[in-house]
Amino acid sequence: MLLVLGRRVSLSFVKRLNTCYPSSLSKPVLFNFGIIKFRAIHSTVFVSAAGQNRETMPERRPFVRLPTDVYPVNYGLSLKPDLIDFTFEGKLEAVVEVTQATNQIVMNCADIDIITASFVPEGGEEINATGFNYQNEDEKVTLSFPSALQKGSGTLKIDFVGELNDKMKGFYRSKYATPAGEVRYAAVTQFEATDARRAFPCWDEPAIKATFDITLIVPKDRVALSNMNVIDRKPYPEDESRVEVKFATTPIMSTYLVAFVIGEYDFVESQSSDGVTVRVYTPIGKAEQGKFALEVATKTLPFYKDYFSVPYPLPKIDLIAIADFAAGAMENWGLVTYRETALLIDPKNSCSSSRQWVALVVGHELAHQWFGNLVTMEWWTHLWLNEGFASWIEYLCVDHCFPEYDIWTQFVSADYTRALDLDALDNSHPIEVNVGHPSEVDEIFDAISYSKGASVIRMLHNYIGDEDFRKGMNAYLLKFQHKNASTEDLWDCLEQASGKPIAAVMGSWTKQMGFPIIVVDQEQVRDDRILKISQKKFCASGPHNGEDCPSWMVPISICTSEDPTCTKLKVLLDRPETTITLNNINPDQWVKINPGTVGFYRIQYSSCMLESLLPGIRDLTLQPVDRLGLQNDLFSLSRAGMISTVEVLKLMEAFVNEPNYTVWSDLSCNLGVLSSLLSHTDFHEEIQEFIRDLFTPIGLKLGWDSKQGEGHLDALLRGLVLGKLGKAGHKPTLEEARRRFKDHVEGKQTLSADLRSPVYLTVLKHGDSGTLDTMLKLHKQADMQEERNRIERVLGAISAPDLIQKVLNFALSEEVRPQDTVSVIGGVAGSSKHGRKAAWKFVKDNWEELHNRYQGGFLISRLIKLSVDGFAVDKMAAEVKSFFESHHAPAAERTVQQCCENILLNAAWLKRDADDIHQYLLQRKAPPV
Repeated sequence: MLLVLGRRVSLSFVKRLNTCYPSSLSKPVLFNFGIIKFRAIHSTVFVSAAGQNRETMPERRPFVRLPTDVYPVNYGLSLKPDLIDFTFEGKLEAVVEVTQATNQIVMNCADIDIITASFVPEGGEEINATGFNYQNEDEKVTLSFPSALQKGSGTLKIDFVGELNDKMKGFYRSKYATPAGEVRYAAVTQFEATDARRAFPCWDEPAIKATFDITLIVPKDRVALSNMNVIDRKPYPEDESRVEVKFATTPIMSTYLVAFVIGEYDFVESQSSDGVTVRVYTPIGKAEQGKFALEVATKTLPFYKDYFSVPYPLPKIDLIAIADFAAGAMENWGLVTYRETALLIDPKNSCSSSRQWVALVVGHELAHQWFGNLVTMEWWTHLWLNEGFASWIEYLCVDHCFPEYDIWTQFVSADYTRALDLDALDNSHPIEVNVGHPSEVDEIFDAISYSKGASVIRMLHNYIGDEDFRKGMNAYLLKFQHKNASTEDLWDCLEQASGKPIAAVMGSWTKQMGFPIIVVDQEQVRDDRILKISQKKFCASGPHNGEDCPSWMVPISICTSEDPTCTKLKVLLDRPETTITLNNINPDQWVKINPGTVGFYRIQYSSCMLESLLPGIRDLTLQPVDRLGLQNDLFSLSRAGMISTVEVLKLMEAFVNEPNYTVWSDLSCNLGVLSSLLSHTDFHEEIQEFIRDLFTPIGLKLGWDSKQGEGHLDALLRGLVLGKLGKAGHKPTLEEARRRFKDHVEGKQTLSADLRSPVYLTVLKHGDSGTLDTMLKLHKQADMQEERNRIERVLGAISAPDLIQKVLNFALSEEVRPQDTVSVIGGVAGSSKHGRKAAWKFVKDNWEELHNRYQGGFLISRLIKLSVDGFAVDKMAAEVKSFFESHHAPAAERTVQQCCENILLNAAWLKRDADDIHQYLLQRKAPPV
């Protein structure tokens, strides 16, 4: 599953929001896909990694997995949805194996009413169940029988009814409009992690695999899809307006990967070079918008077949755009579901970042067809294997399909630094988390599972080498195909392929939270350079100074100015400190740790080493990814109080010659964080002036219009820079944005898709009620969800308090799809000091409706994070904590703790550095004496 994490969220995961982000929002804030759901029961105090007392997570709820005395072999499932009354009828005939005599069967079941149930032993008489005991808290039902079911095969028959809910989980309804404007509903599914049980009673655990024979009884004018190809379609005898659609038997698979869709769709079709039929289903009349995803999918399937040396095992794969969809996409085997903005590309009206996003999401979900679907994690503890791996290999795939995207540099900004930021918190968690109760599962769909997971796999791939990595992956997929596996199983296969101590190295990265800061000093001894390298845990509040400091097995690479792209030496740091000698290094050569920014750690150089590296930023001799990494490390050290923020501002000024989009994107993000922090001071305008000065040269160089020979990254950079200048109040940019916006609205000259976000943002930031009304009119007229989302994300930039309130009210209106409300509120919170306060008040005032809408899913975590993460006053942390103590959000408890920690960190940062920053910003503009 891909979460919509926003762009500092994973370009992957969701998390990654799926439109052209307003460049000025730089990397939109993450869709913090949760982290682990706990119920607030008790809490105890322990000493955190940074040495302070803090509260632990509340005690976890007791949980027992399903008994193993009865397990399914095949589900025969027939469903008849009612698209008017939003209910469905179901019949289940499951072939099961009884492994030991029992008079009851325990299954998962939620929001379903069982009408009748019976068991037919093979060759025996039917036995009717005498009772159904629902354990609603545990989402289980116990079927009781008058006598023991004997060991052997049999058929379990259940008739049941359920609701097509509006919660975007289970079997649910999705609202859409026909080309004529009539509102209708599709019936669609989202089962990961634990919601198949809302569509049919089942053994809803990833390790309990079975085959599925699915039949859908649907209106005859609707498209019906499921995991497999249609094998029969005939009139339904009891209702002539319906047809009965039967699908081929699936391979053995987990329940969370089952899917069905009933609705109205067009499609485009192709075949991959290895003979798999690929279709992209779009809303009626928009088949053209499926062509880009179709092209990506048909290139991607053969790429993965070649990479894994294992063919795609199904005869077809469908990719379908769903109107109401909580995540970014879901990898259901053979029927992958997407948000419209993660699949549809309009050749004229889609921006470059949308094309890139679609390519990444398609790459992510198709990787799961092997890694997750063919081989599935044994339990949710190993979810990171699915998501971390897919979040890494999607970049490998996009790099193969679109080398011009320079996507691996973007990975560092989108996933790697995002994961470092979250994992430095005391309230982070290890990659591998023991989860039990269903209410705990959703919250591990977060940037640790996705982005840190992807980052440590990237580090592992680099440590092993591509050839041995592929060999190990092939062995793993062949050994465990159609089965389940754990993290250790993958390590074993990679260890055998590479001969390296994979389990020992990787255990230190997956089983404990956090990461090290590598402290480096050097000494020149004749022609040799002696490096002293040590590690300690890095914390967002400063270095770990307590007892029992954790340590990691750290693959360390070293390069020199002789060849910045070539690794001179690789070592495995498996102790707290070591000394390394580099031979034949001239005194004037610099030495750089972690070339390519692959190792998952921060670096603190001695002052002389850092001084020697800085010219490599100005003269561009350092690789782009290393220029980015150096700046990002120093910014993080300043937030942790290890260096002055003024030092980082001085470093940022060295980027005046920078040509690389991703380097600017990361700079822009960090300046956005700083600008948000300084909005709590009376010198916010001074940091805007700094931003204008830094971005003006590159803005002038790029101009407003694309030039011949420019490519994808130039378009991304232009949008980023113009948005940043516009938001910061750069007068020429504002004037030109207003002129182009007027022409666009009047139909004289349509804005190119890549310029819309920065122009919309700029005119709104400096606009009035007329500007907002015009923008809302554009939103209403927009035919593409991408355009609606693009507008929704920037509405919060409006400045006047009454207009901010109007935007917040709009967020909960029928005009905004349920999954997009969060982005509108987040846009308000992220735009200004007043917006932040107004958004938080709005969330509190409307908490019941918002919590009911997103109950339990990761959108509630994202809403909380976007609303409160920017505060920088100690008392706000207490207010947020207090609110959620009386308004429980079990799905977001760790998110709340992370937000409170971030607020306190912001407050400490402001107290520590605000005066020095102010003085520096004043001095740099003072005339020389």
